[in-house]
Amino acid sequence: MSVEVEQETFTLEEILAATKGSNKLILWNDDINTFDHVIHCLMHYLQYDEEEAARIAWTVHTKGKCIILEGSYTEVEVYRKILKTEGLSVSVE
Repeated sequence: MSVEVEQETFTLEEILAATKGSNKLILWNDDINTFDHVIHCLMHYLQYDEEEAARIAWTVHTKGKCIILEGSYTEVEVYRKILKTEGLSVSVE
């Protein structure tokens, strides 16, 4: 009987980010997404209430970016991928 094991590889940046105490998910301003779409995504995926989601959307609009989540690399990377599929401009720092 043989067992197949899938091997996962990581970049140096991913390894260093995972060892940091806290990673930040940053939402960036863009000219594509509407306020309503951004607010909907923040409420649906990150469970922000409507008022807080609107405040974040306004901060992104006026300041160009906003931290929307802090946590382990794995946690923020999951949300980065989800929000990216929704068309939002996000990155992990």
